[in-house]
Amino acid sequence: MTRMPRRSGRPGGPGGPGGPGGSSTPGTPDPSSASSACSASTASTPSGTSSPSGTSSPSGASSPSGTSSTSTTSSTSAPDAPDAPDAPDAPDAPDAPDAPDAPDAPDAPDAPGAPGAPGAPDAPDAPDAPDAPDALEPPERARTRSRWHAAAALLVLVGAVFLAHDHWPVIEAGADRLAAADRGWLLVGATAAVSTWVSSALAQQGAVAQPLPGGRLVAVQFAASAANHVLPAGIGAGAVNLRFLTRCGLPVARSATALAVKTVAGAVVRGVLIAVLALACPGVLRVPHVPAVVHVPAVAVAIVLAVGAAIAALLSGPLRRAIRAVLADVRAVHRQPARAAALWGGSLAFALLHASVVVAVTQSLELPLSPALVALAYLAASGAAALLPTPGGIGSLDAALALALTLAGSPAATAASAVLGYRLLTVWLPLLPGLFVLGLLVRRKTL
Repeated sequence: MTRMPRRSGRPGGPGGPGGPGGSSTPGTPDPSSASSACSASTASTPSGTSSPSGTSSPSGASSPSGTSSTSTTSSTSAPDAPDAPDAPDAPDAPDAPDAPDAPDAPDAPDAPGAPGAPGAPDAPDAPDAPDAPDALEPPERARTRSRWHAAAALLVLVGAVFLAHDHWPVIEAGADRLAAADRGWLLVGATAAVSTWVSSALAQQGAVAQPLPGGRLVAVQFAASAANHVLPAGIGAGAVNLRFLTRCGLPVARSATALAVKTVAGAVVRGVLIAVLALACPGVLRVPHVPAVVHVPAVAVAIVLAVGAAIAALLSGPLRRAIRAVLADVRAVHRQPARAAALWGGSLAFALLHASVVVAVTQSLELPLSPALVALAYLAASGAAALLPTPGGIGSLDAALALALTLAGSPAATAASAVLGYRLLTVWLPLLPGLFVLGLLVRRKTL
């Protein structure tokens, strides 16, 4: 029996390794099939293809002999090395040069320079505050001054009592005449008297930089007018206003300066009004003839007193500092038009309203004097009475006003009636209500 040649079955196909045709020689590999197998192995993708031997390689195709190709793995792994250049991302760290922005911090030292220039001078100004204690420094001097004021006030009041006793018939006739006065004009005078508290509050607000509560400010002026009739030389009104301003948060030195500014404004307004009315009404006050023997020494004494007062003001350190502080506040007021208008407008209204009270009373009494004459007489009398420290000017203002009205041409009894009417509307009627308001303000901690 003849032996048939054995066919080798390969995955390439039924005919042998190369395909369906196969190879006729048993066990001998076909070179063409080997070359095709090599070409197939090089053409395979990384995902792998089946090799003629039936095994798969993850990196490529297997060769016909079953060994994997290393050339493809080396070629594919090489690109992984370029991934290392990602390290240059580290140079992104040079963004740290933002840290050099920190040198901006040295700019902060520049800030200390700025406060040095503008701020440092202000700090030395603070030592000026000790100057204020110098003004208040000697308490014994203040006590001595208050004793002299009290003694002078007592002397003036005693003199007023003696004058009233000597002229009691005239005062009694004036009171009878006032009882028959025109009620309409007296009502006008009462309205003007009430308005003086509003004008005083307006002037006080103008002398202070910060806004003050309006209602309480008017109430304080009402209470201050009552206190002013109890203590001499305006001490009552000054103490009440000083307490109120400090309660509103102002330092004591600033509050005292504000009161001084208001006082100066009132004196200036009064002087200007006297000058204007005197020019408008020449010869209104007939001053009695004084012999030259009396006239010349009186003028000389007045000049000596004025010069002495000026020298004392220049030599006195505390007084000089106080004047400087007042002038500085006056300049500060005029840098703000609203404050200047309130200060001067309130001061002008205060003087004119008080003069209007006297004018209304004289009109109610049918006094044969023009309103300008009466206003001038009142302003001159109030200016003279300010030199005498009496509570509310009682006694000093009464005598000066009666004298001024008499010199202007009023009968003595009518002049006394006018003075009584003025005092009734501005002092006696509001006195008890004013003291009640003063106590109420103290109880509510406003003062």
